[in-house]
Amino acid sequence: MQDKNFDKLSQKFAKNIYGTTKGEIRAAVLWRDLAPELDKLGKQRLRILDAGGGFGFLSQKLAALGHDVVLCDISEQMLALAQQQIAAADTPLSIELVHSPIQALTATQYGHFDVILCHAVAEWLIDANTTLNGLLSLLKPNGLFSLMFYNKEALRFHSLVSGNFDYVKRNLVVKKKVGLTPTHPLYIEDVRQWFAQWQLTMVTQSGVRVINDYLKKHLPPDFDTKQLIEMELAYSQREPYLSLGRYVHFLAQSAAK
Repeated sequence: MQDKNFDKLSQKFAKNIYGTTKGEIRAAVLWRDLAPELDKLGKQRLRILDAGGGFGFLSQKLAALGHDVVLCDISEQMLALAQQQIAAADTPLSIELVHSPIQALTATQYGHFDVILCHAVAEWLIDANTTLNGLLSLLKPNGLFSLMFYNKEALRFHSLVSGNFDYVKRNLVVKKKVGLTPTHPLYIEDVRQWFAQWQLTMVTQSGVRVINDYLKKHLPPDFDTKQLIEMELAYSQREPYLSLGRYVHFLAQSAAK
């Protein structure tokens, strides 16, 4: 088995992930979590690794603030899309594109980073624990590790409220693979245990899409997407909503040396 490569789905992925309300929610939650913690690092120019970052939505946003970013992805098509967008940017962006599996990244070649982002990647990995632990070897002391992963319990709950009981009885094993449905969703408690083993100090925990994916088909006539995003932000860090997020965002800090 191999980890997922989005080469054949790059355009669909870019459109479905960030060209939708789902993407707006994701961006809003991630940025709300990240921005204040980046400021606390106290550096005007950070070294940031976006591991498995696709076309670099956050990479571009961070580089526009003056940070130096290494954007790594296994998909050549995703990086080509990133290159187009970087070239079209209003200001020059300091982004190095690396076509490689994230498992192949080494501190010897790329140095160490103040911040490592790994968003919507872990759930496509055959061995997420080992791969993510390997990434941490590139993180500086007191560095930030931002992990967003697909929540297996939320997948189960969404399937239950959708009436897909056979799917739940099969323990969420699909009969036919769907292109953008993650193959290895993770349990929140498992990832919390990994963070403890890696001696990371949790800074922020948020659910991503704690409301959107459970909305009824028939909504009020005055339903407003802007209000939806406000509510997502308001409830994303409160239980039980956090644990029902389709994705979960953990932001943690490595130990000081």
